[in-house]
Amino acid sequence: MESLPQALRRSTARLASLPGPVLFAIFFAAIALGHLTLLQLPYFWDEGGYYIPAALDFFHRFTLIPEFTNAHPPLPNIVLGTLWHVTGYHILATRLMICAFAAAAMLAIFRLAQSLLGPSAAVATTLLMAIYPIWFAQSTLAHADIFAAAFTLWAFALYFTTDANEKSRQLWIAVLFSLAALSKETAIVEPAALAAMHLVLLIRDRRSALARRLHSSWMVTLSMPLLPLIAWYGYHHHRTGFTFGNPEYLRYNATANLSAAHIFLSLYYRFLHLAWQRNLWVALVIAIACLFLPLPAENRPQSLSTATLRTIAILVVANWLAFSVLGGALLTRYLLPVYPLILLVCVATWRARTRQWPWLAALTGMSFLTALWISPPTSYAPEDSLTYRDMIVVHQEGIAYIDQHFPDARVLTAWPAAAELVRPDLGYTNRSIRVTPIENFTASEVLKAKQEPDLFDTALVVTTRYTTPELRKYLLQHPDTHRGREFADQRDLSPDEVAAILGGQIVWKDTRDGEWAAVIRFSRSYEALLQPMP
Repeated sequence: MESLPQALRRSTARLASLPGPVLFAIFFAAIALGHLTLLQLPYFWDEGGYYIPAALDFFHRFTLIPEFTNAHPPLPNIVLGTLWHVTGYHILATRLMICAFAAAAMLAIFRLAQSLLGPSAAVATTLLMAIYPIWFAQSTLAHADIFAAAFTLWAFALYFTTDANEKSRQLWIAVLFSLAALSKETAIVEPAALAAMHLVLLIRDRRSALARRLHSSWMVTLSMPLLPLIAWYGYHHHRTGFTFGNPEYLRYNATANLSAAHIFLSLYYRFLHLAWQRNLWVALVIAIACLFLPLPAENRPQSLSTATLRTIAILVVANWLAFSVLGGALLTRYLLPVYPLILLVCVATWRARTRQWPWLAALTGMSFLTALWISPPTSYAPEDSLTYRDMIVVHQEGIAYIDQHFPDARVLTAWPAAAELVRPDLGYTNRSIRVTPIENFTASEVLKAKQEPDLFDTALVVTTRYTTPELRKYLLQHPDTHRGREFADQRDLSPDEVAAILGGQIVWKDTRDGEWAAVIRFSRSYEALLQPMP
């Protein structure tokens, strides 16, 4: 009878031998089926806040610069806008297009791991990445990050492959990194980090003419993605007068983050994102433990070279440092291209030290699956797990209730619910509902709204700063701690607290693991003004 490791090797070898288009079709089908219940959800948070409206501007008017511009490069807008001209404007079409880019990225991960470690490790790395909660959630969300990740990972796959024609390989890498930068401007971090590495190697090996030519060639290749990005920002400045978006966007994502205190705090959180978030620590702890096992004396499996490990370390550190400064929100999706590299190193370490590594991969996979639903009592963004679905569903239900029972209401609410009520194209309502917007549901904002009760007769209360129920309870019970005081100043009031302050009655409410939505109705007395007939 064939042993389990032998059976795994035979089946993974057969899978790895399949042509690229066949593998892509398999990955696409697996992703679509795995996300089947998520494919027709309305648009979430930044999807509805920027990316879908920007793509709709291209769809309707073929404009590269949307009406509200953050200066993000236009490639995702072009892709989605063109798709809708073919399929019509449908959320399902959008989600399936994102699945296609996620499948392309998975194929890149598979080919990268296959070239460096062989077919068995390629299958393990790809499966682990597919179910890692942060990647899983982004595999259907229309953010620019998944577009950039797909192009970046294919550039990585070619960069770490040495058996191709050098000039052709460098040309394709330049093109792929350029497409990544035109998808999301921060994707320039990867080629910049690699170019800096080759500059250091050039200085180190300057006595070798061959090494000088090689590193100089790579520096030119890796600098090329700057050109289309510079051209985009020049065009954006010519059309809008702003190079990097409107001043408020630039302040939030760059200039406001340049204090030492903010950078050090961001470095801490970004380290957690790279070493801890959503049970990634399980893979890393197992890998570290394996380092204490002796290397097998013979039949050593294919492993990562020192040069490859050094390059991966440079890419991970570059992302850690860059995204501790860039970006106002510390979102894990900015790090999508480096998570596969981290898992690749973990799988390589497991294989090098023990023949039982498939069981370690299975244990890690189980921890990733549980992290899709079970969350630690810490702060995290809803889009890091299936919590984002809870948020969409409670908003969808609340808006449907208002649409059915109070079709003429003027609704007090905060973003993103304000956009969801006003814009039918986001998928929450079939018509625009009047809104009185406020910043959030903190005590100060609710008290401001209380001063102008005539502006609304209904409220849709939602969470604008997600906190797990356990952490929320702890912080409320410890108001004298630093985190407790900070939370007290910034927390969203509960629907009951909002209703008590504004003098309304909760007529509908739903809560799902810390995400809530509630409809509050207010009894108003209005003066009827009779207008004389003309």
